Amino acid sequence: MVRFADYFKPVVAAFALSLAIPAPAPAQEADLGQMMADLADPETENWQSLERRIRTEWSKSGSPAMDLLLQRGQKALEEEDYDKALEHLTALTDHAPGFAEGWNARATAFFHKKMYGPAMESIGKALTLNPNHFAAITGLAVMLQEMGYEKDALEAWRALQAIHPHRPELKDAIEKLEKTTGGVRL
Repeated sequence: MVRFADYFKPVVAAFALSLAIPAPAPAQEADLGQMMADLADPETENWQSLERRIRTEWSKSGSPAMDLLLQRGQKALEEEDYDKALEHLTALTDHAPGFAEGWNARATAFFHKKMYGPAMESIGKALTLNPNHFAAITGLAVMLQEMGYEKDALEAWRALQAIHPHRPELKDAIEKLEKTTGGVRL
């Protein structure tokens, strides 16, 4: 019998490996690379604006039709109509499988339906496409923590800290998990 933990360990491992191997950035993504570098700096004061700009860039699929599917899926998420969100977001991931934001939004819809297996799979695809996707990493950390995999959750929170040290929930989550897992860094 396959345990659920056996299912998501490859997702966590692939995510950790993707952080260790930097992907080459095309010239058009140079600004995004600089924004991510600025976001990773704990001294950056305008991080909220920077985060919004990064999210705006990530939400551009390059196709008006795919952008519309993302917008409809996000609107359905806001309205807590998760079935409708999944319809739009599954169509998006079917037609634009290389668009990380589609996978992340789809993971969110699955998470809200308590469908953790499909949510983990979607997060894994989002992080394969964009290892710096701080919203996907946050989702991974929250899901792992909610399912009781505290050491793995702590690892995800720490990975997030390297990318986006400004996230409001980050410090408390790490402190809590370090206490419960004995995973305090020296």
